Amino acid sequence: MAVKIRLQRFGAHKRPFYRIVASESTKPRDGKFLEILGTYEPIDGVVKFDNDKVQKWISNGAQPTETVRSLFKKYNLK
Repeated sequence: MAVKIRLQRFGAHKRPFYRIVASESTKPRDGKFLEILGTYEPIDGVVKFDNDKVQKWISNGAQPTETVRSLFKKYNLK
């Protein structure tokens, strides 16, 4: 089971809202997930995530997608 940290899209047309989730790589983008790690609102430029949960998943072998990795880098994941 390969776990990815990726975005799950919500919101209206042209008004996206994303959850940062840990999910199995075989599941669909908006399908089942293992845990919610945070949120991302691109219109407002607001990113909120639980640093402890993210570190736990990364230490257990989860791989963030390119988009999530760039968000973590931009907003200083420690």
